[in-house]
Order: sequence, then C-alpha cells, then structure tokens
Amino acid sequence: MSRIPLTSIRPEIQKKLDALGGKPHNLYKLLAHQPQLLSAWIDFAYTLRRDCITSRKLRELMILRGAQLSSSEYEWKHHLKMAKEAGISEEQISQLSNWSHASIYTKKEKAALKFMESIISGQVPDSVSSDMLLQFTPSEYVELTLTASFYAMVPRVLDSLQVPLEEGL
Repeated sequence: MSRIPLTSIRPEIQKKLDALGGKPHNLYKLLAHQPQLLSAWIDFAYTLRRDCITSRKLRELMILRGAQLSSSEYEWKHHLKMAKEAGISEEQISQLSNWSHASIYTKKEKAALKFMESIISGQVPDSVSSDMLLQFTPSEYVELTLTASFYAMVPRVLDSLQVPLEEGL
C-alpha cells in the first residue's frame, strides 16, 4: 500500500510518456501529485535510457546491481526486462551479486559495477574513479555518474512513497 494514493497523470504528460513508449507505472502515478517534477523525471530518465553514448547493456547492468544492493524489488523487476532486451545474459544476471569473481564480465563492466557500488555506498574512492577513467572517456564518466546516481536515488523514492509493484511483474 502506497503512503499516498495513486493519481492520474495529466494528459500532456501522458502524451509525452506515450510518445516515448513508456507506460503509466505506479511510480509515475504517485509522482503525478507533482506534475512538473514528474515531467522532469520522465525527461531525465528517458534521456539516460536513450540518449547516451555508453551501451544500454552496461547501464542496465549497473541499474540491476544498484537494485540488488538497495533491495529494490520494484526497480529490479522493472529493469530486468530492459536489461534482457539490452543483451544482458541470464548468466550475467545470475552472477551479478558475485560479479567481482565472475569471469563473464569485461573490464569495463567490472569498473562500472564497482563504480555503482561506490555510489550506492555514498563514497567513490580515488582508486575506483581512476579505474573508471582508464576505461571510459570523461564524457562517458559523466554519463555513468549520472546514470548511477539517478538509479541510486530511485530506490529511495520508491521506499519513501511505498510504491506498489504492478500486477504481473
């Protein structure tokens, strides 16, 4: 049960969401209490999903790891489908909690997963940042920083609002 009632999404925001191929998930139905912020949320989330230079696969891998660390069932279930569509294998998903010892991840993926864990913990050590900069350009570093930070925030919002998981997920 959510802490506040689900509400309808304004038509102009729903139109934007439809144009992006999005769905009116429960998170959006709660954020709809503040339409300007919901609109900004959608803009930012979809920019991270679609308009980045790093691979969607890499970013979804980071998001899933963040969902694991945050114990966010909602984020996990919503992004699991996206992760599979982006090319993340069942083996990578099953070994994600033990990624640092798994040989199936590339150096870039391992650097990004360590980076995600550091952002979730609230502190990125210089060694983690240095490893990221060996693997990624400054532009990619900023992109992955914003991706990791946004998706570290999402479970906090989900928890604060007690967003219920949709039927069938």
